[in-house]
Amino acid sequence: MTSTLLNALHLHRNENVAKNIVFFLGDGMGITTITAARILKGQLENKNGEQTVLTFEAFPHVALSKTYNTDFQISDSASTATAILCGVKTNMNIVGISAAGRNGVCHSQKGNEVTSILKWAKDEGKSVGIVTTTRVQHGTPAAAYAHSASRKWYSDSDMPSSAKKDGCKDIAYQLVFNMDIDVVIGGGRKYMTPRGTRDPEYPNDLKSRGKRDDKLDLIAEWQMRRAGQAAYYVWNKEDFDRVDVNGTDALLALFEPGDLRYELERDSTMDPSLPEMTKKAISILQKNPKGFFLLVEGGRIDQGHHASQAAMALHETVMLDRAVEVALALTKEEDTLTVVSADHSHGFVFTGYPFRGSSILGKSPLFGRDNLPYTTLLYGNGPGYKVENNTSKDYVQQSAVPVDSETHGGEDVAIFAHGPMAHLFHGVHEQNYIPHALAYAACIGENKNHCANVAARGPASIGVALAAQLLPSLLITFLGYLLAQGS
Repeated sequence: MTSTLLNALHLHRNENVAKNIVFFLGDGMGITTITAARILKGQLENKNGEQTVLTFEAFPHVALSKTYNTDFQISDSASTATAILCGVKTNMNIVGISAAGRNGVCHSQKGNEVTSILKWAKDEGKSVGIVTTTRVQHGTPAAAYAHSASRKWYSDSDMPSSAKKDGCKDIAYQLVFNMDIDVVIGGGRKYMTPRGTRDPEYPNDLKSRGKRDDKLDLIAEWQMRRAGQAAYYVWNKEDFDRVDVNGTDALLALFEPGDLRYELERDSTMDPSLPEMTKKAISILQKNPKGFFLLVEGGRIDQGHHASQAAMALHETVMLDRAVEVALALTKEEDTLTVVSADHSHGFVFTGYPFRGSSILGKSPLFGRDNLPYTTLLYGNGPGYKVENNTSKDYVQQSAVPVDSETHGGEDVAIFAHGPMAHLFHGVHEQNYIPHALAYAACIGENKNHCANVAARGPASIGVALAAQLLPSLLITFLGYLLAQGS
């Protein structure tokens, strides 16, 4: 506890400009998920799970984010991603559009489009990237580049004819044509190719084949738009590993027809892990002397929870934490702002008075009034199941209300921040505050009045300011030393 107290006493504000931003989003990663993943991480390492610390839990600045949207108390990933990346709260199921847009109504999106912090960063000459464990057209990554009255318009075949007639474009199309994203890594091949196109990995699987009715090959379109650059498309780990980051300007990597596999089911010979994808993305993006913005999503945390498969969700969370560790190793605290947060939580609880050291995926020592056992991790609603082989990765946790798919939770989620201007995250924030704080830290977007003063001060004066901030804590340490010597 003494070291923890000393660290708190010596904490100082890093007021440098954030040259780089790495934003990690754990989709559905509520507080209970963080707690349970912390314990799982420790138990996987044969350590004391309860006292284990996730990498991002050591960040010096922590806040809470209010996740409601404009029409529902409990939100979805598209509307929350629009708040987190574009700075405005919006309606359920729409992405990259203000609250003037209506779910599924194409004409309502026109004139109500909002841009994301990736666009703000790109306009300042920075490189930008997206890494996700879902399809790259999914709700969270889509908010980085798309404007759609429905988050479900992944390809043109998913759109009603009225929307196409009114001129709306599907999300996969917008990924290629809306903005210039330097690195895109995730899943979603089938939304990029003409209907019936055989998948290179699963050629005989009809569900994996191309879905596009407009006959566009968006992978080929992406390559043509990158003509003259060192731009590469890959779909398997062997080719991914061969990508030379020093000789690569742009990368499109799509490892599955849809979402990537859960970590517990991942074929390590075919698909890279989230930490590996994060490392590759940063290694490519950080060559830009003006810096970069990278969005990294642990998207299948959410899907594990929807299936009430806690083991799946928690292992995904542990992998997100390992990706954070990789990012910290590749960047510098002086010029890189690293933030970890979630879009929403789930109806996920940790209960039942388990003994210290109990498996986080195990049963409570107590029984219910029906004299039956129950797991310590439960869901308020969900598919539910009986207690049977509850250590299996496929086990479906018990739930109070039987529904086909477990639902999101509405409580606040955490924000963890480390690096330049991380102290901007404090207290309880509206979720759409996040990108404005990030933009302020990086001197991008509209709010840049303070940036001229920072540039004028220069590195030397920043050092003086930093010394002034450290002086009180140094004096405290020195006085403590003198008192110790006197005694």
